[in-house]
Amino acid sequence: MGQKDISEKVLVDYNDVFADILNVCIYNGKEIVKPEELTNTAVHSQYKAEDGKLHEQERDVTKFWKEKNTAIAIFGIENQIKVDKKMPFRIIGYDGAAYRGQLLDKAKKVVPVVSFVLYFGTEERWNKHLSIKECLDVPKGLDEYVNDYKIHVIEVAWLTEEQLAMFKSDFGIVANFFVQKRKNKHYRPDDPREIKHVDEVLKLLSVMTGDKEYESILYYNQESGEVKNMCSVAQRLIREGREEGIQQGIQQGIQVLVGVLRKVGIPEEEILELIMEEYKLERENALQYL
Repeated sequence: MGQKDISEKVLVDYNDVFADILNVCIYNGKEIVKPEELTNTAVHSQYKAEDGKLHEQERDVTKFWKEKNTAIAIFGIENQIKVDKKMPFRIIGYDGAAYRGQLLDKAKKVVPVVSFVLYFGTEERWNKHLSIKECLDVPKGLDEYVNDYKIHVIEVAWLTEEQLAMFKSDFGIVANFFVQKRKNKHYRPDDPREIKHVDEVLKLLSVMTGDKEYESILYYNQESGEVKNMCSVAQRLIREGREEGIQQGIQQGIQVLVGVLRKVGIPEEEILELIMEEYKLERENALQYL
């Protein structure tokens, strides 16, 4: 499994985060699913295709929900950066494998399987198919005989302020980041809430945004433990820009610093004032770097 795939999955795999997502998306913020009631189950399954060969498929994260050791349901979560028009076929394959697995294990009671797609895109909404029938060109007269299958997509960047307020885990911080990033692509992280799973949050942001700056902060955190919330993430990015600027010389340094400050969403006027102060430049001279 590639590092990118691992980074996408590891935060959601924590029971506190997984339960939090379910409680907000299914139960409107009520704490119905408890972290201690969740247990991991197999993410790999096999199927025989038309070519007669055995193939393997892998879910992102899947868990049993149990109360007093009695299974209630199986939940699966898939992470998506891009819209996938074939997602209904993928989900029906995963869910079907989960039902088949229960039958093969001779479960006394077959429990329902519920799947969600976490979509982290910020440029466009999920505008593709949400059901099997939408993917098919059903011949006339067959519609009532073709079974449909719907998927549930959570558009993270389009969650409402009310929904964001319901999250109690680190996923609330992540969700808020993507909502603000959608509204302002130069958004500077400013969430004051303390991050519990720091490494996992920063790796997820790095993978989902394609910005390696977040991952580089991990090394700083491991040495000093300074990164505690998204405010300190922004401060660290700015500080790194200054340090890199000193190493590369004044002119190059100013350009590097301006680039970093723009990346974290600081307004142009504030950038101008900052480089004037840091490098003792007159406004006219400082303007050339913007």
